[in-house]
Amino acid sequence: MALRLLRLVPASACARGLAAGTQRVGSVHTSARHKLQYGPLAFILGEKTTKKLTEQSRVITVDGNICSGKGRLAKEIAERLGLRHFPEAGIHYSDSTTGDGKPLDLEFSGNCSLEKFYDDPKSNDGNSYRLQSWLYTSRLLQYADALEHLLSTGQGVVLERSIYSDFVFLDAMYKQGYIRKQCVEHYREVKKLTIREYLPPHVVIYVDVPVAEIQSRIQKKGDPHEMKVTSAYLQDIENAYKNTFLPEMSEKCEVLQYSAREAQDAEKVIEDIEYLKYEKGPWLEQDDRTFHNLRMLVQDKLAVLNYTTIPVYLPEITIGAHQSDRVFRRFQELPGRKYQPGYNADVGDTWIWLK
Repeated sequence: MALRLLRLVPASACARGLAAGTQRVGSVHTSARHKLQYGPLAFILGEKTTKKLTEQSRVITVDGNICSGKGRLAKEIAERLGLRHFPEAGIHYSDSTTGDGKPLDLEFSGNCSLEKFYDDPKSNDGNSYRLQSWLYTSRLLQYADALEHLLSTGQGVVLERSIYSDFVFLDAMYKQGYIRKQCVEHYREVKKLTIREYLPPHVVIYVDVPVAEIQSRIQKKGDPHEMKVTSAYLQDIENAYKNTFLPEMSEKCEVLQYSAREAQDAEKVIEDIEYLKYEKGPWLEQDDRTFHNLRMLVQDKLAVLNYTTIPVYLPEITIGAHQSDRVFRRFQELPGRKYQPGYNADVGDTWIWLK
C-alpha cells in the first residue's frame, strides 16, 4: 500500500521546486528549469561520487530510548560539523517531503497511530504492528534520502535513529505481548530483503539513559499518551539496544556510547567523532562503480520500497484490493498528488504551447 500511495508522488525536493515554479504566462505554458536527474550517462561523462567525498562525508546516527535526548545531540553535531540533520522519521515522513508537505489523514499514512499505541498497545485491531511496519518504511525512505544527499553533494548527514535500530522496538513490543510472532517473522523478512541493499552508518552514537530517568523526563514533558508507557517496555528497549543492536553494529561501524551526563557535552562527542580512524566497515570497500549503483537505487523511491510489500497475509497490515483501490483514488485527488510536477492540467502536458 505504501508503494502504491507513493507512485504519483514527487521524488525529491527538486521535484517539488519544479512544481512550485510552474506557471502560465499569457498563452504560453512555462516551467522552471529542471536539473537533469543523475543516471548512467552522467556517470559515463564523469559524474563520480569519490570526487565529492571528504573526511566529513559521513553517515552518523544517534540512538537511544524514548526521551533520551538523542534529537538535541544529533542537531548539535550536525550544526557544529556542518552536516545535514535528519530529524527522526515519524508516521508523516513521506507526507512532509512530498505533495504540499502537510500531514495526511490516517488512511493515507499507514492507518496507524502512535498515540493509540501508547494508550492501548495491545489493541486487537493490529495498530501496534501497522505502526511498526509503517515507521520502518518511513525510516527506510529517510535513510535513502540521507544517502542520496551524501552521494550527490558530499555533505555528511546525521540521523536521529535509522533503519538499523528499528528492530529494538519490535523486540520490546513482542516481549510485552503487543504483537504476534508472525508479525516479528514478517518484519525480519522485510528487513532482510531491504537493508542488505544499503551501506550502514559510519558512526552509531548511543545515549544511555536509565529507565528511571527516562520516566522522569516523560513526566516532565507532560505528553498524556507517552506517560502511559510502562517501565517494563522501556527496559526491554534498553536491553535490546545493549544486548543485540550495539554488538551487531560494532562489527559494521564505529560505535560511541555516552551516559546522559556525557551526552550533554556535544564538544566532547564531536572530539571523539573526529578522533575515530574509520578502519572497518563496508564503506572502505566502495568505489565509483558501487557508489553509482547505490546512488541509482536511493534516488528511485519506488525501488527503495520494492521489497517492503511481501505478498503474505497478515490481518494487521493486509487490506482488500477494492479498498486499496478506493484509498489510492482518493489519494490521487489530494492537492499536489494528482499530477507529476510541472504538469499543467489546463493544457494537458508540460510542453510549451502557443496559440
